[in-house]
Amino acid sequence: MKLIMTLKDLRQFLDEEIWRVTRSDLKNPLTYRWYTLLKVTILSIQQFMRDRIITKAEALTYNTLLSIVPLMAILFAIARGFGFDALLESQLRQGFEGQTIAIEVLLELIDSYLQHARSGIFIGVGLVMLLWTVLTLTGNIERAFNQIWQVKTPRSLFRKITDYLSIFLLLPVLLVVSGGLSVFMTTMLKDLEGYMLMAPFLRFLVRSIPFVFTSMMLVALYIFMPNTKVKFANALFPGIVAGVAFQALQYFYINSQIWVSSYNAIYGSFAAIPMFLLWTHISWCICLFGAVLTYASQNVENYNFEKDARNVSRRYHDFLCILLMSSICKRFAAGERPYTAEEMARLHRIPIRMVKEILYELQDLDLLYPVQEDEKSGSPFYLPAEDIGRLSVKVVLQRIDNEGSENFKVDHTNQFKKQWEVLVQAKDTYYRSTEMLLKDL
Repeated sequence: MKLIMTLKDLRQFLDEEIWRVTRSDLKNPLTYRWYTLLKVTILSIQQFMRDRIITKAEALTYNTLLSIVPLMAILFAIARGFGFDALLESQLRQGFEGQTIAIEVLLELIDSYLQHARSGIFIGVGLVMLLWTVLTLTGNIERAFNQIWQVKTPRSLFRKITDYLSIFLLLPVLLVVSGGLSVFMTTMLKDLEGYMLMAPFLRFLVRSIPFVFTSMMLVALYIFMPNTKVKFANALFPGIVAGVAFQALQYFYINSQIWVSSYNAIYGSFAAIPMFLLWTHISWCICLFGAVLTYASQNVENYNFEKDARNVSRRYHDFLCILLMSSICKRFAAGERPYTAEEMARLHRIPIRMVKEILYELQDLDLLYPVQEDEKSGSPFYLPAEDIGRLSVKVVLQRIDNEGSENFKVDHTNQFKKQWEVLVQAKDTYYRSTEMLLKDL
């Protein structure tokens, strides 16, 4: 019985109590960091399950399979232009060790694709299809990241072409640099085998190169791909976690080829297809979980008091609307620098997520509007949208009450006329007592 009560208390703590703990409630910074780490973990797992990230990974797996030949053709074409296509091929073979037949087929397809691209009608139609396929894949990746980050506006077509082209130009160079660095370190390790102190350290460096390179690639992806500002500090740890998980998957994938030898004997070269699909799907799951972890790390403060915020009363909601509008109007009347959402959240100790939701609502009611963004936080400043000499508590409450549709079939002019008149009279009496200007509160 005591164990059941303990588990119940733990669940209540993880579901509710921990989200009410803020920085000002804890004197020990280390304790607050542990609380934050626990919050980020809980939030990441919840969002991973709630947003059906596994389904998104399945869609990206299909897009990857459709785009892999055109994508690799672009990378090899760029690599040939720089003169290191042989090194890129070596990296590809090393990365997919154990799938010799599949790699040979893929390289043949890439060669055939590039040869046909140089001649005939393919040079026109084929290039359009190639660009469309690659843009579709990268666009779907960006869409998945934007959904995780709750970003509604994607990149423009011009930015997609320029940004993605930059990635394709840099990726072959980075892959070759990584491979060259591994070869260089391995050669140096052989030369220094006689030095007992240096050899173990260099051996560790050589083995850690793939982990470091993969992690940095993922960190860059988490910062660059969403169409919003992502901080390096928040992307670093998720990138390392995802990079280590990806390399562990790669090790398991290569070594698992030995276990499926009988499977290969039955299906021959086709055995590579389900194994590759499984590897691609799990890889995307790891990649997207890292994106979720990055989002949770950067926005964990937004989820404080989330359960309470979802159930906030109408009275308290109206109070917060008036409080925020009053602060913005006072600041404007004093001729001082406008507030950002983060500043108002800290000043009034309101959860930042709730502040942003109310500010969006007040924007829709044409009561305020955002101006240029703050350089540090990337958040906009907020100004009154009307003359503060006319902006009163009554105006705010009326706009909130009248927002939305009233076009229903309920007969409030005849059948329910009395009920409607009672409500209107009560509201009029209520509004007459709230004519004080927001800047004078």
